[in-house]
Amino acid sequence: MIAYRSLRVALLGGGSVGAQVARLLLEEQEELALRVGAKLELIGIAVRDVDAQRTVDLPRELFTTDAESLILGADVVIELMGGIEPARTLILQALGSGADVVTANKALIATHGPELFALAEQVGAQLNYEAAVGGAIPIIRPLRDSLAGDTVQRILGIVNGTTNFILDQMDTTGATLEDALATATALGYAEADPTADIGGYDAAQKAAILAGLAFHTTVPIDSVYREGITGVTAEQISSAQKAGYVVKLLAVCERVTDPATGIEGVSARVHPAMVPRTHPLAAVRGANNAVFVEAESAGSLMFYGAGAGGVETASAVLGDLVSLGRRHVAGGPGLGESTHSELPILDISSVSTRYSVTLEVTDEPGVLARIANVFAENGVSVELVEQSIRGDAGTATLVIGTHQAPEAALAATVDALSSNSVVTSVASVIRVEGAQRP
Repeated sequence: MIAYRSLRVALLGGGSVGAQVARLLLEEQEELALRVGAKLELIGIAVRDVDAQRTVDLPRELFTTDAESLILGADVVIELMGGIEPARTLILQALGSGADVVTANKALIATHGPELFALAEQVGAQLNYEAAVGGAIPIIRPLRDSLAGDTVQRILGIVNGTTNFILDQMDTTGATLEDALATATALGYAEADPTADIGGYDAAQKAAILAGLAFHTTVPIDSVYREGITGVTAEQISSAQKAGYVVKLLAVCERVTDPATGIEGVSARVHPAMVPRTHPLAAVRGANNAVFVEAESAGSLMFYGAGAGGVETASAVLGDLVSLGRRHVAGGPGLGESTHSELPILDISSVSTRYSVTLEVTDEPGVLARIANVFAENGVSVELVEQSIRGDAGTATLVIGTHQAPEAALAATVDALSSNSVVTSVASVIRVEGAQRP
């Protein structure tokens, strides 16, 4: 084997992803050296308990509980601990020492990204985080590098495998949300506490990261509109099927112009949405992820694959590591983040979208006209109406699809419908995304 210089790699975290990264670093050392031009030497793995049972057999002497000491002298630090602290403090320490950093920590990047990127740029280090969004899917580098010369207009992303599995189960088997969640938990797709997934928090963190990259703008996590899937019902899924749609939890990031002020800015949101079955995202099944990008020059692009999993995510981590290793061999400072446009962040009221609204109404003459008048008064155009009569209760069900309209107008319409005397209940409100836009 060619004699290479060594790059000392410190690994923080020995969970499912960390263990696979360590295994691959040890097993593929010669091949990785050929790709990098330097030997990647794993100098240690920082964990909470060195004696904990692990799924991968690794040399015990690599394990330590002293993460701070392990970082000293490392050329590259891989952080796979998750959470905000102590990960943030340890990454700041690593960058401050001049080490490059690879992380899969979406919560940390979404919350403290600007702080970390600023320090990395200040000291000439590199911070890579491909595995933070989409697991094995390469989406960070394409947005940061390949599309840097283009103008990204919009991103539609299925970025949480747990919720996609649940919604896919509901669509294909007719299961309720509760039953589909139980299946996801039994198969290991959902955590014991699934709040971060089904509440949309995980997807919102990824939306903030994607929007920041796509629009070269810092997008704070608290500016991302968030709805989870806890309100999605089997009836909504069935209604969507009949209309030729599938329900997905989407992260939507787009350039928008506020209709009231004319201000151009950026919007990021996460919510369930009906997607036409002809759209590529409709075919994303099981726990897979996909990110659909609409760019001015490149057109429509889709990135698809496994959104989680130990060895799958390890692939993205090692890709970042090889990239950093090559930079070390070539020399020179790390590349900073392109977040200098700093477009205004607009809330969801500035967005134009479409709704599907299901109403329970009294079954009497003139109801359709009164309902249509509510939409017209709020400036929302109705595209279609489907009606079914429930004779036993003297009520009818209306499913109303709208044309594209400002979110604020659509929200006002729903509020007005809720207080209308002929409406017994607003049974369902769900946005429609991915349809042909004007």
